[in-house]
Amino acid sequence: MTRDRIRELYRGYIACLNAQDWDALQQHVADGVEYNGAAIGLDGYRGMLVEDFRAIPDLSFNIAMLSCDPPVIASRLAFDCTPVGQLFGLPVNGARIRFTENVFYEYHDDRIRRVWSVIDKASVAEQI
Repeated sequence: MTRDRIRELYRGYIACLNAQDWDALQQHVADGVEYNGAAIGLDGYRGMLVEDFRAIPDLSFNIAMLSCDPPVIASRLAFDCTPVGQLFGLPVNGARIRFTENVFYEYHDDRIRRVWSVIDKASVAEQI
């Protein structure tokens, strides 16, 4: 896998998320995907994303930084949004917040097989 190919795949994945095209998610994410060391599978991963959009109706994944060493790609995602209720156990309740997520993805057969994510929850707490 080349750097150009993994970047292309990843940008397609982000576009799929932002379009909430859950039927197409299987084109980007492997059936046996792992998230932060837990085997959650494609259905669990999809459910996690659907819940994210339920909690944050104006959610948009924005790539702030991208680095890759195939088969791994690392991204810093930036969020500027208004969650409707609680987020990360914090009572955001419609306040506009900004936060980032640092995430690594490992690809296998052109699909995401493993994800390691760290969300800056402290910055959310500081804003409410």
